Amino acid sequence: MATIKELRLIPFRIPLKAPLRWGKASELPALEHALLEVALSDGSLGRAEVAIRPTIYGETLGSVEAGLAYLRPKLLGLEADDQEAIRAVLEAFPCNHALKGALDLALWEAWARSEGEELYQVLKPAKHRVRVAYILGLASEEEMLADARMAYEAGVRVFKVKVGRDLEGDTRRVQRLKEAFPEVDLYADANESLSPKEAEAYLTAWKALGLRYVEEPLPIEEVEARRRLREKKLLPLIADDSAMTLKDLRRELQLDTFDILNLKPARTGVTWTLEMLALAREKGKRAMVGSQAQSSFGAYQSALLAFQQGVTEPNELAFHLKAEGGFLDFPALREGWLYWEDLVEARFDEEAFRRYAL
Repeated sequence: MATIKELRLIPFRIPLKAPLRWGKASELPALEHALLEVALSDGSLGRAEVAIRPTIYGETLGSVEAGLAYLRPKLLGLEADDQEAIRAVLEAFPCNHALKGALDLALWEAWARSEGEELYQVLKPAKHRVRVAYILGLASEEEMLADARMAYEAGVRVFKVKVGRDLEGDTRRVQRLKEAFPEVDLYADANESLSPKEAEAYLTAWKALGLRYVEEPLPIEEVEARRRLREKKLLPLIADDSAMTLKDLRRELQLDTFDILNLKPARTGVTWTLEMLALAREKGKRAMVGSQAQSSFGAYQSALLAFQQGVTEPNELAFHLKAEGGFLDFPALREGWLYWEDLVEARFDEEAFRRYAL
């Protein structure tokens, strides 16, 4: 079997049409990410996008470079299909979620190619289409409506609305969205910004507005409060930050704190994403594939996992619409749906990537 020969990291930058704002103070003005390449001894090459998020995972470009330097001598020479050995190396290096998620994804792609297949041929779909959601960040009402209109015209029919800084302002923005796009489904992402005392009032108001569900209304450490909030059945709760890893997920399942699991291949690769999905499915939980605000290439790899059995909710695969360019031509959405037959035609564009590489 081919062995891991080389690991490369190439930073890149793609401007955004407008900054993404979320939580209490976070803002993303551009995609300042890195492309991770895994080369095997037989010439097979796998790639993945490292979504660098200092305010979420504590990872910077410098820490990703240092982490890869630490892991490189432990990974080089391992057989690409030796999942047990590779996993042991990665799991012995705590945190560093974006780096390890990208490594796992790139290794899967390299391994698939060494077997004469593409990643989409290995990750066989359980359905022929999935619904797609677009993330609307915190913004003025007019900015938000313009952003939503752009996404709607690109085929999106589900919006995730960043909320939590101001209930009155949230209510106005959601009402404006409903007026402008009456047939669109909406759900909220509070990014842990509510306190246990105010959460019930917020969720009651959001339910009255017709939102489908809410993601992470409470801080992660408020585990008991989150469990009690779910028991009130005001809105289905989405677990994201509270279930970043397989270990986190097991804890949340034991306490029964959520209804829907937001899986993010950008931090859990293929290996842990599939295991987390299987565990959630076994416990009767619904699931979606979420965005880590990636380029069209990162969205493509995440989309491959959105077609797996047990993914039941709209998937956040349209963030790339906010980017000023990219290096993969993501397929067009058709009335809110992404079709497998369209997805598998997408290809990494080497020439386009060179325009954004640093």
